[in-house]
Amino acid sequence: MVGGVIEKRVMIQRASFVVACREQLSALCNAWAKLYIDVTMTDLPTLLEQVRHCTICADNLPLGPRPVVQLGTRSRILIAGQAPGRKVHESGIAFDDASGERLRRWMGVSPETFHDADKVSILPMGFCYPGKGKSGDLPPRPECAPQWRARLLSHLGKLEMTLVIGQYAMDYHLPGRKQSVTEAVRQWRRSWPAVVPMPHPSPRNNRWLGNNPWFEQELVPELQNKIAELLQCQSDACG
Repeated sequence: MVGGVIEKRVMIQRASFVVACREQLSALCNAWAKLYIDVTMTDLPTLLEQVRHCTICADNLPLGPRPVVQLGTRSRILIAGQAPGRKVHESGIAFDDASGERLRRWMGVSPETFHDADKVSILPMGFCYPGKGKSGDLPPRPECAPQWRARLLSHLGKLEMTLVIGQYAMDYHLPGRKQSVTEAVRQWRRSWPAVVPMPHPSPRNNRWLGNNPWFEQELVPELQNKIAELLQCQSDACG
């Protein structure tokens, strides 16, 4: 008698557990389905318009939201940076500052080519100016990447090279990285040419560049040659 009651209770508990698992699995499947639809069904112009009106972290931005990104579905080169500086916030043009001048010099491209979204996409880890810290700008706001990055990257199907600039971009594009930024850049051949770890081109990094002359002596010439090849190939419509 007692055994029968216990067995019945176990069966009821097991049935309840199965139902609960099915409900959780259904919720998980629905969440993944929604994400899949968001990623695959929203065209890039619509997505960019949504980004421009994003206010997800407005309360934490000293100058308010002004997302600065540049994306084109035909681009073969992506620049994954950190976050816009104050000057870029004011102009609304990506890398419209001293960092941009140096980066274009490293890449060996003109401002016209650099700001052509069909040739170069620019997607920082944070889309808006985060404000000033004790030494330089604050880190990119953490809300941007989970909200937008996967959906935007899904539209860049022709990418052949991603320049990963600075610690926060490396954390995302080089998952599992344990070495310092310097060591990651020093080992650039490991992921060449698909992912190229790079130091930030800010004038604040002049000391780093002085201590690591190999970067401009070894990596930069290879970078310029590869970028010229990709741009020429795109112009010739090859591949």
